[in-house]
Amino acid sequence: MIDDRLFLVTGATGKTGGGAARLLLADGHRVRALAHRDDDRSRALAAAGAEVVVADLHDLNAVTTAMQGVTSAYFCHPIREGLVEATAYFAQAAIDAGVRSVVNMSQISARPDAGSHAAQQHWLCERLLDRTGLLTAHLRPTFFAEWLTTWCERRDGEGYLRLPFGEGRHAPIAAADQSRVIAALLLDPEPHDRAVYPLHGPVEQDHHDIARAIAATLGIPVHYEPITVEEFATAMTARGLPAHLVQHLGNVAIDYRNGIFSGTNDIVERIGGRAPLSVEQFVLENKTFFDTSGPNFVPADGRL
Repeated sequence: MIDDRLFLVTGATGKTGGGAARLLLADGHRVRALAHRDDDRSRALAAAGAEVVVADLHDLNAVTTAMQGVTSAYFCHPIREGLVEATAYFAQAAIDAGVRSVVNMSQISARPDAGSHAAQQHWLCERLLDRTGLLTAHLRPTFFAEWLTTWCERRDGEGYLRLPFGEGRHAPIAAADQSRVIAALLLDPEPHDRAVYPLHGPVEQDHHDIARAIAATLGIPVHYEPITVEEFATAMTARGLPAHLVQHLGNVAIDYRNGIFSGTNDIVERIGGRAPLSVEQFVLENKTFFDTSGPNFVPADGRL
């Protein structure tokens, strides 16, 4: 039988969306990739066989057009203002187009009383999608392993993680592992309708453990230096990060300390078909990203 299903992937030039799109394409499926701009990343997807649509999730007409003929869709919104509006547009466009199912990227801290405005809005958007007739699955990942490359500073041949996470713990989850779960849910949505899946890596660690794992793989000393939430927020504001994102990061740091991001489970292996990468495996596969300081590191001397 010919499988003529069409899968819409938003955030297609990002880590989770791009990975899911490539997995689907590699298996011979049709993919419509929604990108925010025409650039090298979107052109690479087109070269891989995707139908690339340049559109904004906050443009109802554009989203409605992109949804035509789609069987299942992946929704991923960046940590920016406008999530509720974009979710409403996405849901209405999907309903009008006769889309069958949706995979929604949420957050592990999503809950009605979350201190983070973004996390609270993710919980609200989960409930919005649950009230539609769409088959819907929600993903709540803990901190991505990719974040380690964002926050790590390289200085005098050593690495430093200066973060406001105290002695909290989590099991970092690589975007590639999440992509396999996303692709599997798009292909077989029925068993997962209204499911909420926390996604974790294989081993729960604190940041001292994570620093030691990075050090062992890179062969250099790596240190975790806990800082205050206020110091972290001040540094992120000075770097020019949007206030909405800074507010989110400060509050999830508190959540992290309180155990919201902790835990492990078998969801990645059970649904995605392969055990998730450990920190050591992730670093080994991404060594070049640790060669220079991440874009958002917090230097010890306070200079940015």
